[in-house]
Amino acid sequence: MLVAPLMRVEPIATDFAGSWSGIVITSANAPAAIAKNSARDRLIKLPVYAVGRRSADAARRAGFADVISAGGDVRDLVQLIAERHADSSTSLLYLAGEDRAADLVAELAVHGIAAQMAVVYRAVANPFPPALTAALKASEVEAVLHFSKRSAENYLAGARRARIADKAVTVRHLCLSQQIAAPLAAAGAKDIAVAKRADEAELLELVEAGSR
Repeated sequence: MLVAPLMRVEPIATDFAGSWSGIVITSANAPAAIAKNSARDRLIKLPVYAVGRRSADAARRAGFADVISAGGDVRDLVQLIAERHADSSTSLLYLAGEDRAADLVAELAVHGIAAQMAVVYRAVANPFPPALTAALKASEVEAVLHFSKRSAENYLAGARRARIADKAVTVRHLCLSQQIAAPLAAAGAKDIAVAKRADEAELLELVEAGSR
């Protein structure tokens, strides 16, 4: 297995002035991003609504004790919060990244649930690793895992800069969602598999299925 992260996460300093009844996360990067924030000890006492198992596990590792996972995508998360938080008059705090695929605050507002967004991290592109370039050129890569649309786009951009775009799209691509698969399909990739649900365990199921 070749580990070649095409993105790194940088925390963004945030002022957490205010009070909330709970925290919402849609990424495993969010909990760790507040690790050095002066408000961390206060925030980890709040219940957390996480989009899936990966983000829920990340919240627990970061010190949050009361974590509920929607076990799916943003739609499932909104439904979970609507069912469990409908009677609260206090706003939720959405710990978000600089780039987001959905307007979660607006979707919660449809259900009469107030949420405040705080951008706590940004994703920065890493250079295309020489080891990955060499492996693609030698046709030694069987499949590439894509966890976000941004990382898929970085993969394609890096391959173009390395002048191996054709090689990069011919391998098998395992994607967490259809949205992530979209730029790969647009670039000409034909062998694309999408997880049944936007959950890391489902993506790893695709890896196991391919090795049988």
